[in-house]
Amino acid sequence: MASGEQEVASFEDSRHGPLRQLQGFLHSYPTAIPFIVLIIGILIFTVAAGTRFFAPFNLSLVLQQVTIIGVLGIAQTLVILTAGIDLSVGAIMILSSIVMGRLSVVAGVPVEISFVLGLLTGLACGLVNGLLVALVRLPPFIVTLGTWSIYGALIILISRSETIRSQDIAAIAPMLQWMGARVALGGGAILTAGSIVMILIACVVWYILNRTAFGRHIYATGDDPESARLAGINTKATLIGVYSLAGLICAIAGWVVIGRIGAASPLAGQNANLDAITAVVIGGTSLFGGRGSIIGTLIGALIVGVFRNGPALAGVDVLWQEFAVGGLIIVAVTIDQWIRKISA
Repeated sequence: MASGEQEVASFEDSRHGPLRQLQGFLHSYPTAIPFIVLIIGILIFTVAAGTRFFAPFNLSLVLQQVTIIGVLGIAQTLVILTAGIDLSVGAIMILSSIVMGRLSVVAGVPVEISFVLGLLTGLACGLVNGLLVALVRLPPFIVTLGTWSIYGALIILISRSETIRSQDIAAIAPMLQWMGARVALGGGAILTAGSIVMILIACVVWYILNRTAFGRHIYATGDDPESARLAGINTKATLIGVYSLAGLICAIAGWVVIGRIGAASPLAGQNANLDAITAVVIGGTSLFGGRGSIIGTLIGALIVGVFRNGPALAGVDVLWQEFAVGGLIIVAVTIDQWIRKISA
């Protein structure tokens, strides 16, 4: 009898050993690792680059630089939580900005109407993605790879490969540049309207994911779609809603782009798509769906900004900046698979 009790105790100890406890902690708090990485990165570059890196102006500059990545990352997080991926978020963003700019400046449409039509463009693009994924049941990667090319062709068609200059937008549709408005915070720090809107969008989406039935359906669909369906969740409607909402957020990112560069360019944000996925993955959202958070994505976006701004101030070659970001992606995915393997 005593031997049996020892075996049970030994079994319990192995189940709740250090690795199990660490796995449980990381599973419950997926933002822990990216937060630690962010703090370590800030400390390293504060030492390497001196006081310039930790200056209020530079830290606010990092926030400005990652605003577009952050907004797109929020949209991408919603999709990845459903175990999908959207390769077209960058194209939707640019297409929406081109629609806003061309209609208001070239076609003479009132800026308020142009703005709404630009938002509807993003919503429609996301809806198309959602319908193909949910109803036609095509793989998200293939669907969004195809629509990425389609939306890219529409960008060239509508823009005629022409950039609408900042001066023209300022003269005719200054509302489109509002996201670039700056607020001085003191100490040299500057906060833009785009950064504030990014934080507001993050708060709204956080509330949706954590306080609404739709948010619970998103996590359930990504974790196990068949179990979610058997539990009474309309997984098709959830997927359509997720991709549509992501498209709308991408359209808002298009507005942020115009405010950031002052112009409506078909070449704007060419790397934003991959940067957004990078921020989501580094931020702890699982590529397999069902686990992740908006806060983690914002931290991931800041990590991308820190690991590009810090080395630049320290005089490190751009090559090594990209090397560091790429290494972080591999480490993040490795940790995610390690968590899943232990929890299996």
